[in-house]
Amino acid sequence: MPTINSLSSHLPAGIGYAGAALRESSDILSPDALKFIAKLENEFAERRLSLLKKRGEKQRQITIGKMPAMLPETEHIRSAYWRVAPIPNQLLDRRVEFVGPPNSDTMLEARNSDANIYVADFEDTNAPTWRNIIQGHSNLHAWVKGSLSFDGIDMELPSFEKKRPTLVVCPRGLHAEEKHVTIGGRPVSASLFDFGLFLFHNAHDLQQHEEGPYFYIPKIENHYEASLWNDVFLMAQDELGLPYGTIKATVIIESILAALEMHEILYVMRDHCVGLNCGRWNYIFSIMKRFRHHHEFTLPERSRLSVSNHFLRSLSALLIQTCHKRGAHAISGITIQNTIKNDGALTSESALKIRSEMELDADEGYDGTWVLHPPVLNIASTVFDSAIQGLNQLQKKREDVNVAPEDLFEVQRGDMTEQGLALNIGIALEYIASWLSGNGILLRSDSIEHTPSAELARSQLWQWVNHHRQKRAERFRGQEDAYRQLADEEVKRLLSFDTQKGLTKFYGNAKTILDSMILDKNFSEFFTSVAYSYID
Repeated sequence: MPTINSLSSHLPAGIGYAGAALRESSDILSPDALKFIAKLENEFAERRLSLLKKRGEKQRQITIGKMPAMLPETEHIRSAYWRVAPIPNQLLDRRVEFVGPPNSDTMLEARNSDANIYVADFEDTNAPTWRNIIQGHSNLHAWVKGSLSFDGIDMELPSFEKKRPTLVVCPRGLHAEEKHVTIGGRPVSASLFDFGLFLFHNAHDLQQHEEGPYFYIPKIENHYEASLWNDVFLMAQDELGLPYGTIKATVIIESILAALEMHEILYVMRDHCVGLNCGRWNYIFSIMKRFRHHHEFTLPERSRLSVSNHFLRSLSALLIQTCHKRGAHAISGITIQNTIKNDGALTSESALKIRSEMELDADEGYDGTWVLHPPVLNIASTVFDSAIQGLNQLQKKREDVNVAPEDLFEVQRGDMTEQGLALNIGIALEYIASWLSGNGILLRSDSIEHTPSAELARSQLWQWVNHHRQKRAERFRGQEDAYRQLADEEVKRLLSFDTQKGLTKFYGNAKTILDSMILDKNFSEFFTSVAYSYID
């Protein structure tokens, strides 16, 4: 196996490398793979950065009171008849999709499950340490090849002739960068890095077995960003000699702005897009983030949020209607019921709530659902097997739906109790510590957390502390002091109970990160961007 020094000495011109020495690095970061990523980066870097800058401009408009709405200039797209390209056979049945980071434990669970799809997630359930990223890509290459090493033991995965979940890869969002690889002296886009590595190493092998390179696209805000991704697909297919339309993607609708442009997003990606996913957790976070300066968007505590809330039901109805009108799948996101027992099993109460949420989703017309926690797989299978007669529910056009833009952000207001504040602080601190340790899924004593649920927790804290900063400075100081006291108490509590998770050494940095976000008058777009400098 080549050493890391030999890898560094064979880097193509203009490419820099700052990653640690890993056994998998030389194979995954081959010169040809890096050249391919460099071509994508050189072509799309400026356009990506320009689009990210426009997000800030949009936020400034919302801050001064210009509420988002559907675009009048794209009415012709919404009103015209058109459909997405035909969906590949491997993606026609998506009733249960198991999502998790591309580590060996999760992939073994996926392999042995009855899920239709395994979503290998580099975004919301993965902590992007260099080791996690490179080993994740190595694991995915082994999955495609048919074998994978678990704890040094080679284990055969099912051959392509045997049933196994169809693989769909979710790269990191457009806002993220991969600091360990530079192109022309600047960090490469994490989106292009994850997308490019997987496609380069696996597209042709997948094609040989009549599968394809399938992706989830996260964190886009509008159809201009969707168009960027479509152009990335076009260039990548040309560079690798793949037929037009080989790449297929499902876009996650997890932002209020993207929700207002679902038709447009499908349209600009219509030759490559096969569906939309309803990312509820991030959608709630998006409402709090985009309307953070408007007091009327102070949401109730998490225990009072459910899929029955008007703005979430409106999102679901509009997403299903939009997708099925265009011949695309509508996939439900992770349930917001996440109570578990200490051993990771579901509580009976939580199982009933999850079943109830999924039955509502299936009845409304979703073609499938995401599952984060293995014990939920059987519930999802039972519910959607009962609801779906055939492969999907594309025949449910939902012509009864009439959702106005205002319905998508008509939230139920609520105040925070001290118990709710302490819960949010505990979730945020423990999850950030877990993320810093390299684990993107956290099993707490009574819940399972991932990046969006942590984002929701810290957003509510920021709102509670900062909404009185200008008008009532004395109230702001009082709430800042209250936050500091509660945070100190939560750190002590977490340290006293941290007997198995090994997070003790990460709580100091976790509190530093959380304090910096909560006590700053400027809202941080993503906690992961703030915390990324703390990981290797």
